[in-house]
Amino acid sequence: MKSMSNYFLHKTGFLVLFLLLMSSVCFAQSKVEQIDKLITAYTEYGKFNGSVLVSDHGKVIYKKGFGMANMEWDIPNQTNTKHRLGSITKQFTAMLILQLAADGKLDLQAPITKYLPDYPKETGDKITTHHLLTHTSGIPNYTAFPKFFQEESRNSYTPDEFVKKFADKALEFTPGEKFNYSNSGYFLLGVLVEKLSGKTYEQMLHDKIFTPLSMNESGYDNHGEILKNRATGYEKRGGKFINSNYLDMSIPYAAGSMYSTVEDLYKWDQALYTNTILSKEYMDLYFKPYISAFGNSHYAYGWGVGYNKIGKSSDSIYTIGHGGGINGFNTNISRAPSDKSLVVLLNNTGRAPLNQMTRAIRGIIYGKDYKMPKKSVANEVLAVIENKGVDAGIAHYNTIKDSKDYDLRENEMNGIGYQLMGSGKVDEAVKVFKLNVEAFPKSSNVYDSYGEALMNSGKNDLAIENYKKSVEINPNNLAGIEALKKLGADVSDIEKEVVVPDDILETYVGKFELMPSFIITITKEGSQLKAQATGQAKFDIFPKSENVFYLKVVNAQLTFNKNEADKVDSATLLQNGQEVTGKRIEE
Repeated sequence: MKSMSNYFLHKTGFLVLFLLLMSSVCFAQSKVEQIDKLITAYTEYGKFNGSVLVSDHGKVIYKKGFGMANMEWDIPNQTNTKHRLGSITKQFTAMLILQLAADGKLDLQAPITKYLPDYPKETGDKITTHHLLTHTSGIPNYTAFPKFFQEESRNSYTPDEFVKKFADKALEFTPGEKFNYSNSGYFLLGVLVEKLSGKTYEQMLHDKIFTPLSMNESGYDNHGEILKNRATGYEKRGGKFINSNYLDMSIPYAAGSMYSTVEDLYKWDQALYTNTILSKEYMDLYFKPYISAFGNSHYAYGWGVGYNKIGKSSDSIYTIGHGGGINGFNTNISRAPSDKSLVVLLNNTGRAPLNQMTRAIRGIIYGKDYKMPKKSVANEVLAVIENKGVDAGIAHYNTIKDSKDYDLRENEMNGIGYQLMGSGKVDEAVKVFKLNVEAFPKSSNVYDSYGEALMNSGKNDLAIENYKKSVEINPNNLAGIEALKKLGADVSDIEKEVVVPDDILETYVGKFELMPSFIITITKEGSQLKAQATGQAKFDIFPKSENVFYLKVVNAQLTFNKNEADKVDSATLLQNGQEVTGKRIEE
């Protein structure tokens, strides 16, 4: 484009520029109006309550608060409302670790016992800081321990005291072998920060990140402090909200203890395009995709990275992001470095569909079609169950489940099932999980949940039947296999090794295009088949039957299909209850 001075030299050129500027302003206004309409609809349907910020090409185009920061005093959410971030904290912890590495105080590939000599050597000698950063350490996730939230989450601990809760436990797998999200690993990273710096984790956040970046509205959320503009966390129960359960913030620590605002997270986003607090060498390590995680994405250091869909289109864009969830709050930050766009959503009523909202907002940013929210089938059904009983709830479900005005989601139905079961309404939960099985028969998770509810209601035969179905769909459902063993079921067929002859394995080697620009390449090393999706690492796949294989790193399976000539000509990927089939393509 010509400079402004050149345009002033020619009237026709200036007119063209003026029209372009007016068009750009109108388009920007259109984006703002669409985003506002979208978030307003989510709020009206009870699916969002919080603060929003959207930037395009590095410039904020939209920021606004929705709903209440405090419902008891009718204090609205604003753009300077402080929300708990949950696991968004992890990217800040990773930054502190890389700063220590850049200063020569830490070798990312050295055993953690080099810096934490009191940590059990049997496991600590095998684990590196890199493993902790990428959730590949094998350390069990403390938030998944049985009755953890009921028995531990209200107690206060020093970091060293709390490490003892998981340090002596056996590793779940060999470090580096696979990805398994672990808050324990990031808790331990906070301990490393303190040992190597001689300061508290909280002080390091301020000294090394918040103060240099003028993030004055961010911090470690200490319950006892008076904090202006702090949002209260709520949870939905049927058609109403209740205060979320108390959580002592020494528990999430370096895995999830921070609070911030959408405006401060914009400052953070902008700083990450510079080398203000970390050199380019280490910034490259920060965002590098290390291991497959979360479906088609990878995990870097405290970030999920990969391609995400834009609106309803088949187009996608490479993003760097992370979500968070902590009592009464859920959050999401999504950065697209190719054009410096940013979506930040901070919600203080828990369980908002933030990924769905982010995808729609990106549709608006890039001028693509996008989905407007619909009323939640699950929320309406739960409200009816609580007011009129489960039979009335099921009748209402059958009335609305296929309506274009309502949205039926597997995870939401599963959520209300567990909500009912957690409040002692096991029979009601059984009936809700049964509805979910009927609606999503290809999902391993719905059968697993249904089996759990049946087991809790004493219907062991039906529980076994559904657990087996879950494991049949996902042979890597180890929790389901353990449940079957506890129920006294014969799992010999499930656990026996399936061997497929080499000559048959050879027929599967090749490339299968599941979507435009998304190809799964199958290779064979010895007698081991491996699958590699576009832009992702290569992983072993294991036979469930002669032509059906599954992955252990994610809940997914691949079926090889033959044509009428008995030749393998396509493959079907089943993941998260969704099937996609792609034709074999020439090498």
